[in-house]
Amino acid sequence: MSNRIGLLDLEKHFAFYGAYHSNPINIIIHTLFVWPNVFATLLFLYSTPPILDHSQLGFLKSLTFDGVLRLDISFTLTVTYAVFYICLDKKSGVLAALLCFSCWIGSSFLAARLGHSLTLKVGVASQLLCWTGQFLGHGLFEKRAPALLDNLLQAFLMGPFFVLLEVLQSVFGYEPYPGFKARVDSKIESGIKEWREKKKQQQMKKKVT
Repeated sequence: MSNRIGLLDLEKHFAFYGAYHSNPINIIIHTLFVWPNVFATLLFLYSTPPILDHSQLGFLKSLTFDGVLRLDISFTLTVTYAVFYICLDKKSGVLAALLCFSCWIGSSFLAARLGHSLTLKVGVASQLLCWTGQFLGHGLFEKRAPALLDNLLQAFLMGPFFVLLEVLQSVFGYEPYPGFKARVDSKIESGIKEWREKKKQQQMKKKVT
């Protein structure tokens, strides 16, 4: 059992995000679109100026494949997400970190090949596709607004990790520690119940007014 609190409380994060993703079809949709959206976001961010200019790399230039892999916003985000996921859970966190860096490396090489203008277009178009799919999943199947409307930072941080952990749980029966799934499922059920009661009260108020 984990005794972590605050930002590193995996149960709390997972239960929060899970309460907005309880419908099986919506979960499948997010499984298909969340990580591609990470890739598309990093692809789009490659268009931003690097923090360190290529000419300043010196002997490190060869390690970055002649500046294709850059120290920029996308790299900073990748490291932030990777470290955060490892802190949440070492085993699945390492896998999530590898996926983050794979997306960063892949998007960097693709962006370098496409060029600035086309990278922007492909990045924006890909994000629109991914976000549209996820919003449709919420509107048509979950019947609940996305988590990002209630807690933007928590939703963006947990989205990719939630999807990965869901797959690991469903396919391999993985748990960060014994009892994790049962405790989280209980919290998710309570969160959904609380949301439904709140929604019901709001509907009753509307009828009265």
